[in-house]
Amino acid sequence: MALEAEAISRIDALIEALGGEGDAHTFEQALVRLLPGIACRHCDASDVLEEPFRQAAGVDLHMLDASAHCIRVTGDPAEATALLLASRVPA
Repeated sequence: MALEAEAISRIDALIEALGGEGDAHTFEQALVRLLPGIACRHCDASDVLEEPFRQAAGVDLHMLDASAHCIRVTGDPAEATALLLASRVPA
């Protein structure tokens, strides 16, 4: 399942609606409701070297290709089969 343009639009609308408020847990709950078929993984933002796809509510959002044995961060929505929510520590 690729991350299609409609799903990206929904993610962007959610980020805009939150306006930087909330926390990672709230963001994930809303994300799962908006995109029920997408899998989410978690880690600390310091564990990820790649630039995030989007940022919201204390998390960096990365697209993942989980179609093979090893999961990898991807910048291509056509390859994205899951999302990684990398929690940022407040400054």
